[in-house]
Amino acid sequence: MIAVSKPRVLVIEDEPDILEVITYNLEREGYKVIACRNGEQGLSRIRTDNPDLCVLDLMLPGMDGVEVCRQVKSDPVTRAIPVIMVTAKGEESDIVLGLGIGADDYITKPFSPRELVARVKVVLRRGPLRDESAGDRIVRGGLTIDLGRHEARVDDELVNLTPTEMRLLHFLASHPGRVFPRAHLLSRVIGENAVVTDRNIDVHVRALRQKLGAQANCIETVRGVGYRFGEVEKKA
Repeated sequence: MIAVSKPRVLVIEDEPDILEVITYNLEREGYKVIACRNGEQGLSRIRTDNPDLCVLDLMLPGMDGVEVCRQVKSDPVTRAIPVIMVTAKGEESDIVLGLGIGADDYITKPFSPRELVARVKVVLRRGPLRDESAGDRIVRGGLTIDLGRHEARVDDELVNLTPTEMRLLHFLASHPGRVFPRAHLLSRVIGENAVVTDRNIDVHVRALRQKLGAQANCIETVRGVGYRFGEVEKKA
């Protein structure tokens, strides 16, 4: 019988009590936990241990969590490692910044151990963020998106989308459940050099929702952060 290796989760948290609770609950669920107390140590262990996922507190002594995340996601060797940020309640600017530099999800303090374990399972299940090829055809319930043919259909009815709306819808649908800040969506859909404001993406989302009709709710607003692609109504 072949032994199945346990997923390895690296936890970077400077508060001993919280680190102990996280470690205990993840190990109880069958994960192998690598515990670190500061950003420098955590970044070093990420590079040497190549964990399956990192739970990263933003408020760390010395190198903070934002810088750790920035370095992890800018390094081709480690950028595919999913990162779940842990942030104090109400720090929306930090959440936006962290997601903008590549974090995969976030959880705010105080949180229940059950919620954290659930987030870890979801992020590991969906895998690292990846770029979809331009010709990919995506089907989500009653919604079909074909970027290569520039076609979108709602319940088999063709929807007339602009190129920007098509790219935006395709990108969000390619990564269901992931939250993306407005600035990140702008850089991916419109281009990094575009002279526009973050709120410009709201205009495109509003137009998309109008055109998607019965499937409009698939683009969900995450207050203070950005947007994500959620559940899609299935065809009867």
